[in-house]
Amino acid sequence: MNIGSMTPARLLWQPKEKKYLAEGRVFQGIPALAKSAGNRLFVAWYSGMDGEKPGNFIVVEKSDDDGATWTDGWLIIEHEDPNVRCFDECIWLAPDGQLWIFWAQSEYGQFDGRVGVWAMHTANADADRPDFTPPRRIANGIMMNKPTVLKNGDWLMPCSLWGTDYAQIAGSGHPELESEIGANVYVSRDAGETFSHLSCVKVPGRVFDEHSIIELTDGRLWMLTRTVYGLGQAFSSDGGKSWENIGPSGHTGPNSRAFITRLSTGDLLLVNHVNPTNAISTEVWKRRDNLMAMLSKDDGRSWIGGLMLDTRPDISYPDGFEGPDGRIYVIYDRERTNAREILMAVFRPEDVLEGRIVSPDARLRAVINRACGE
Repeated sequence: MNIGSMTPARLLWQPKEKKYLAEGRVFQGIPALAKSAGNRLFVAWYSGMDGEKPGNFIVVEKSDDDGATWTDGWLIIEHEDPNVRCFDECIWLAPDGQLWIFWAQSEYGQFDGRVGVWAMHTANADADRPDFTPPRRIANGIMMNKPTVLKNGDWLMPCSLWGTDYAQIAGSGHPELESEIGANVYVSRDAGETFSHLSCVKVPGRVFDEHSIIELTDGRLWMLTRTVYGLGQAFSSDGGKSWENIGPSGHTGPNSRAFITRLSTGDLLLVNHVNPTNAISTEVWKRRDNLMAMLSKDDGRSWIGGLMLDTRPDISYPDGFEGPDGRIYVIYDRERTNAREILMAVFRPEDVLEGRIVSPDARLRAVINRACGE
């Protein structure tokens, strides 16, 4: 069978095959988290096979009791072509209350030089079986982090085509995509009806990008990008059409994804790996441990507080959101082929400022799922 990654994946609702369940999975990680308008929690990650390769599929689970219990194998997104992998998903609640699920599709190996961001959404996310729209391809590349909605209503989508230092260089076999090798911005000005390419940023030291975009209070856009030295950055004064001041952000650390969002208070929340002796160290280091939440009250110029979410090795890829009651939910993975855990932290800004749990409804290192396949 050879259908190809340019065709949509299939949705499998509550399949019974062992490989789709926690008891059968031998690899899993790279999670995403969101909450519906009706307060249902959704989490997704990818699994299948014994690592990152063709045959990967996406697992979507839900919780109707604020994360106390979760389904197992509720929804699987998988391509029927065994040469295609579905991976690097993103879940997002749009301003109109629709729940979106995005993911990447690639064929043959980890990265086929083109890949593609696929999307579907639903207006009834709290139903027993939500009615998702048919999957459609909206962009080239991969989108690891949530869209940003600007004050003018534009949706900015942080899509990336990997390249330069990666073994399978982005654009290989697709020379028409050379201008999109980097951290791309796609835009929708009609609430997700259509999407178009807006710009591309090539941050020094980039490989996988995995970038996020924040609208600053002065109207500029701030992009944070994964690099070999930590987090790179770029700024835009024209809504993302062009970028300047491209380079290191001052946040050093391992070559791994970070999570940033603006809270309802106006503060910025950053979850990133830190050196526990100096959270904003200039020293380059490469351990994926010491995952910490920090706050900024001045649009990222300085950071205060520091709630350590997990100090253990091999923890990575935080994602999250702020709930309607002000609680912050963060998800991440631990040891994708050993412990195979998906974990969640729930806390409030005061916990971050104090550097310890002080709110009565906070919890850390809560296990959402642990795969135990042989």
